[in-house]
Amino acid sequence: MENLADIGLIGLAVMGENLVLNMESKGFTVAVYNRTVSKVDNFVNGRGKGKKFIAAHSIEELCRSLIRPRKVMMLVKAGQAVDDFIEQILPFLEPGDVIIDGGNTHFPDTIRRTAYVESKGFLYIGTGVSGGEEGALRGPSIMPGGSPAAWESVKPIFQAICAKADGAPCCDWVGENGAGHFVKMVHNGIEYGDMQLICETYQIMKDLLGMQAGEMHEVFKEWNEGELDSYLIEITRDILAYKNEEGEVVVDKILDTAGQKGTGKWTGVAALDLGIPLTLIGESVFARCLSAQKEERVEASKRLIGPKPAFHGDKAAFINDLKNALYASKIVSYAQGYLLMREAAKEYKWNLNNGGIALMWRGGCIIRSVFLGKIKEAFDRNPELTNLLLDPFFNEKVTTSQESWRKVVTTAIAAGIPVPAFCSALTYFDGYRAERLPANLLQAQRDYFGAHTYERIDRPRGEFFHTNWTGRGGATAASTYVV
Repeated sequence: MENLADIGLIGLAVMGENLVLNMESKGFTVAVYNRTVSKVDNFVNGRGKGKKFIAAHSIEELCRSLIRPRKVMMLVKAGQAVDDFIEQILPFLEPGDVIIDGGNTHFPDTIRRTAYVESKGFLYIGTGVSGGEEGALRGPSIMPGGSPAAWESVKPIFQAICAKADGAPCCDWVGENGAGHFVKMVHNGIEYGDMQLICETYQIMKDLLGMQAGEMHEVFKEWNEGELDSYLIEITRDILAYKNEEGEVVVDKILDTAGQKGTGKWTGVAALDLGIPLTLIGESVFARCLSAQKEERVEASKRLIGPKPAFHGDKAAFINDLKNALYASKIVSYAQGYLLMREAAKEYKWNLNNGGIALMWRGGCIIRSVFLGKIKEAFDRNPELTNLLLDPFFNEKVTTSQESWRKVVTTAIAAGIPVPAFCSALTYFDGYRAERLPANLLQAQRDYFGAHTYERIDRPRGEFFHTNWTGRGGATAASTYVV
């Protein structure tokens, strides 16, 4: 009998190559194909030599070499390339076969593609894969969504190759059509927030406290052994200690202009579309945009004068304040991310398992941390939890961190150090806990210039009023009202 593969993969770039090596190491036979066909032969005769790989030199050959139901996974650049490969794969499939997109695809595209592939009689999965090169090889976090009927055929492979947290696989079914890629998108948005908070902490240490990289390394090393234990704190610890052959600290030599691939922006746009105040992640995206304006900032620094950072106080105590502020702001970032997923689940009719998502993020992915275990526990305590800030554990944490949090923000502002993520986190916290906000005046303004109407505190919700503020207007109000 012809030797057949358990799964086929298209795209032997960094993620694809490492993921198939992971699959093979778990006992699966993998058929591999790449648009530049020479990469296939280079791989099977290089890193894949002597292992259970089947080299395919065409899409037809790839599909022919697969066990039924066929499972064809793509790890290619998001966008038109995915649509092009779907069209090339479809002619060689039978009912029950599955196409899998493991790239960083925008979730509306996955919603569209799921419907399209299902209309042809086949199954589709759009899955987030997080963890980078090392995660792909050793065990990533995998977030699949799409055609529910496809899950059982891919589950054994995905749960075998993914990371494990306390023995549990960091992979489970997320939801219908674009749910998997949506959850991965939010993961990436939270990643933006975590990274920006750490960078603001670094800048305060450097510019306000006058700390050198080695001293900061020791602080992050200590933090990584406590409640802030996470992959991003861990790599920050290592980066701050890394020196080149000349003995220079490498991070000090890196130009301060940040790149981005768009997933943070997608998260912010989705929040705007769904009406969710995703303020910290939004500020983190804009902070990267501002960093990219390097030449303008250099020129502005000569002409826009502000305070010179100077610290007078207990340095060790302030470093502890920084730790508390970082933890409290991190809670806000995740709270906002979960609010966004909750609203998306309503809008797109997904049945998301919030605690399960936290578990999927516990290992393999970039935002993995002990903190996520606390989120899982929060949703175990109350599956209907509306906001992480209302969970007893997180409520107590932000309450006890509040004095430190406010001290860090006010000290940084007084010193002229930009801390947009810290500020937006604290502002959201204060806004969310405010029984009354000034939106009554805003509604009066809207009604004044546009007859947009308002509700009254002494009348039932849903009853709308209009005032003829100038005496020159009529009684006609705008016909629509959007909260």
